[in-house]
Amino acid sequence: MQLKLKLTVAAAIAAVAGMATAQEVVKIGHVGPVSGAQAHYGKDNENGARMAVEELNAQGVTIGGKKVKFELQAEDDAADPKQGTAAAQKLCDAKVAGVVGHLNSGTTIPASKVYNDCGIPHVTGAATNPNLTKPGYKTTFRIIANDNALGAGLAAYAADTLKLKNVAIIDDRTAYGQGVASVFKKIAAEKGIKIVDEQFTTDKATDFMAILTAIKAKNPDGVFYGGMDPQAGPMLRQMEQLGMANVKYFGGDGICTAEIARLAAGAKTLENVVCAEGGASLAKMPGGTAWKAKYDAKYPNQFQVYSPYTYDATMLLVDAMKRAGSWDPKVYIPELAKSNFKGVTANIAFEPNGEMKNPAITLYVYKDGKKSPLN
Repeated sequence: MQLKLKLTVAAAIAAVAGMATAQEVVKIGHVGPVSGAQAHYGKDNENGARMAVEELNAQGVTIGGKKVKFELQAEDDAADPKQGTAAAQKLCDAKVAGVVGHLNSGTTIPASKVYNDCGIPHVTGAATNPNLTKPGYKTTFRIIANDNALGAGLAAYAADTLKLKNVAIIDDRTAYGQGVASVFKKIAAEKGIKIVDEQFTTDKATDFMAILTAIKAKNPDGVFYGGMDPQAGPMLRQMEQLGMANVKYFGGDGICTAEIARLAAGAKTLENVVCAEGGASLAKMPGGTAWKAKYDAKYPNQFQVYSPYTYDATMLLVDAMKRAGSWDPKVYIPELAKSNFKGVTANIAFEPNGEMKNPAITLYVYKDGKKSPLN
C-alpha cells in the first residue's frame, strides 16, 4: 500500500512537471524610445506589441505541435543610435525569436546590421528612411510606406493642389529628418517649386527663432520640416510669434501625431499643417476602427501613430512561425518573406528587399486641434 502511494505521488509530480514544461516560452523583442522627448511614440509602439502578445496568449497558440507562451522583452533606445545598437545586441544575446521595431530610422538602420549578424528578423512599422532596406538583409522587413512615398506625396500636394511657388526646408539632421526632407526637396523642385532657403536644427532643440527669422526674410508660401513633433510643436508656436500665420507647414509621419496639437499649445499655425503617414487612415484600415476601440479601452489617451503597425508586426512574426512550424529564425524567416497576412493596417506582403508591396499613404490636416485625413 505504501509503495502504491509513493508511486501515485511520483506520478502526480511527474504529471505536474510535464504540464509545466509542455508550454514553451517564446520571446519577442520590442525596441523604441520609452524615455526622453519621444517617449510618447515609444510607449504607444510598445503598447501595440504588448496588446498583440496578450491576445496571442489568450488564444493559446500552438507551433509545430507545441503549446507556446509569448513574452515581450521590451528595450529602450531613447531615440539614440548607440543605445539602439546596444538594445539590439541585448535582444540577440537573449535569443529572442524576432523583434518589433525600432521607431526611428537613425536607430533602426544601425540596429538592422546587428540583427542580420545574429540572424534575428526585425519588422518596423515606423522607420521610413529608404536606406534601411538598401543593404539587402534577409532579416529586415518594413510594413509602412517609406520616405520616398511620404516626401513625394507632400510635394505633389504642395505643388498640384495648393499651387505653392516658394518653400523653405528645415531638417533635424537625423537619418529620418534628412531623408524625408531630401525627397520633398527633389520632387518639389521637379514640380516647379522654388526652394528659397534650407536650414538645419537638431532633434534636441527647442528654440528656432534664428532660423525662422532667416526663413521669414525669404517670404516662403510654405515650410517643410523633416523631424519629429517635440520640435515641430514649439516651431509652430514660434512661427505664430513671428507673424508667419499664413505659411503652410509640411512634415512626414514624425509630426503627424495627436501630441503635436498639445505641443503647439493653441498656436493658430497648427491649422496650416499638412502631414503624411505611411498607411491608410484608421477609418480606412481593414480593422482600424474596431482595433482602435480595443486599444483605447486598454491604454486610454496613449494612442499616437504607429501602435497598429507594431501590433500587426507582432502578429505577422507569429503567423510566419505557425506556418513554418517553428520559432527558430533560420526556419521561419523564409515564411516571413512569403507572407500574405491580413492585418489590422493592411494586407501585408513583401518585395524581395523586405519593403512592403503597394503601401498606402494618407495626408492629414488639423481641424479644431484634431487630426483629420484629407484622402
